[in-house]
Amino acid sequence: MINYILRRLLYVLPVLLGVNILTFVLFFVVNSPDDMARMQLGDKHVSQAAVNNWKQQRGYDLPLIWNQQQNGMLAIQKTIFFEKSVGLFFLDLGLSDNGRDIVADISQRMWPSLAIAIPSLIFGVLANITFALLLIFYRGSYLEFGGLFVCITLMSISGLFYIIAGQFLIGKLLALTPISGYAPGLEAFKFIILPVVIGVISGLGSGARWYRTLFLEEAAKDYVRTAKAKGLSELQVLFKHVLKNAMVPILTGIVVILPLLFMGSLITESFFGIPGLGSYTIDAISSQDFAIVRSMVFLGSFLYIIGLLLTDISYTLVDPRVRLN
Repeated sequence: MINYILRRLLYVLPVLLGVNILTFVLFFVVNSPDDMARMQLGDKHVSQAAVNNWKQQRGYDLPLIWNQQQNGMLAIQKTIFFEKSVGLFFLDLGLSDNGRDIVADISQRMWPSLAIAIPSLIFGVLANITFALLLIFYRGSYLEFGGLFVCITLMSISGLFYIIAGQFLIGKLLALTPISGYAPGLEAFKFIILPVVIGVISGLGSGARWYRTLFLEEAAKDYVRTAKAKGLSELQVLFKHVLKNAMVPILTGIVVILPLLFMGSLITESFFGIPGLGSYTIDAISSQDFAIVRSMVFLGSFLYIIGLLLTDISYTLVDPRVRLN
């Protein structure tokens, strides 16, 4: 098992290097510092002196990967790649184009994002699995067909509709929760309950259908027929056998998104005015703060890779056969 985990850890390093290089190419080669300066300054006819001043203030005036004016290691260190990209490996995100500490901003804004993402994940998974098990329990009946119709209907509706309708009905007409905003501490509950409920409902259709497919595949196997032949009830078969043996693909869907919960939801946080990492990224895009956007792109990729690593490790806990590969 230890060798398996070590191999997976070794796979992470070249992938992270590739992500870092790709991020650098996108932000500094495809979109040059001169282009970033002109977009930030907002004037197509801005002078070259203003462009040079903007780049100098943000450290974008250095050569990309090799500084011919320096000797030795300084030729590599005094470059944009070394100062702006190498530090990302150590999660040293530096300063934004406006001079703010990006790590400090993230450490402050991650809590509102997690306050919404974690309850949405927990209640969403429970709701999806419960609904899918009910569809399996009543398969072949009108209740299953009705449940599938509900799932397809929920899937066919845009996520923005749930947000706008929820804000109008629950926030405005019924006045049960605030429409937008956020407060720290226990007061945050009244602000996050509506986004959480909307998140669970909007994902119920696709989630329940996916879990239903997993459970149907398990229910058609020989061990299930054997368990029923031994006299086990339908509920016992579902919970003791079908659900247990479907844990590998379930873990794939859950564990891989755990690190991404940190990143927040771009749309939800923007519509509900929640100062999380999702709205942080949207604000950076709107203000064309390239340092923040670059950092969030790399951080999202890094967390996704960590999620895949955690998924591989979790396989060893539910399926001992994986440890032999």
